[in-house]
Amino acid sequence: MSMSTYARRFGIVAVSGSVYVGAVYLGIQLYGGERKGQQQALLGEDGNKTTSYVMDPRRTATFQKIAYSYDDEIAKDEFVMGINLMRRALLYFHATGNVLEVGAGTGRNLGYYPSGSVKKITLTDSSDKMLEKAKEKLSGMSTAEKARHEVMVADASQLPYPDNSFDTIVDTFGLCSFDDPTAVLKELQRVCKPDGKILLLEHGRTKAYTGLSSYLDKHAERHAKNWGCVWNRDIDKIVDSSGLALEKLHNFHFGTTYYIVAKPKT
Repeated sequence: MSMSTYARRFGIVAVSGSVYVGAVYLGIQLYGGERKGQQQALLGEDGNKTTSYVMDPRRTATFQKIAYSYDDEIAKDEFVMGINLMRRALLYFHATGNVLEVGAGTGRNLGYYPSGSVKKITLTDSSDKMLEKAKEKLSGMSTAEKARHEVMVADASQLPYPDNSFDTIVDTFGLCSFDDPTAVLKELQRVCKPDGKILLLEHGRTKAYTGLSSYLDKHAERHAKNWGCVWNRDIDKIVDSSGLALEKLHNFHFGTTYYIVAKPKT
């Protein structure tokens, strides 16, 4: 499929998705509000009201709890907003060779990696229960697809790989929940080959609509408690402080979604 075809589809998605995302954010629908069947008080395990889930999102512990319902709860939002198309485009046009995916979760990028240019994909996450769902998806794929995938539990800030190990590194919607996202990006650069690419699809605060960022700030604690995700992080600042060399940066959904193609710092 050509880039122009994807561009046309992005245009359609941008209109429908942008209208939808406004209602989603304002209605506390997008990964927010109360998770199904739960009443969430902003209290820590010790009952301390000063506990901050924004400062300590506890990603692994939260994802262990929500792993089995995660896909069902976010599938509709991602479909309507065109996130699946963005995942496919990012990987189709930019992923090559030996690929490492961090924060792979339940394997929501599975099926989007091109069969010709990508030789091997290593899926990693700190949550073994999320990766169990990814393994279930892999079990239903072809023998050839199974053969080129590896799944393992790993901390994205301390990866068990030598320097310059991968041609492409992928992170989709992980910077919102890593304990230290800047440290993670620096670690990704360490294991990426000097001429390799680092592909990011992220969400965070918007520079274009201050009212929307204020909304994200207001509900950040509740959202972080429910999902292990700090949705109001400054993605521009995180990327800049990591030293990544940007090749492409596109924003969608009122500036809250970041589509990034980058290279390691030279």
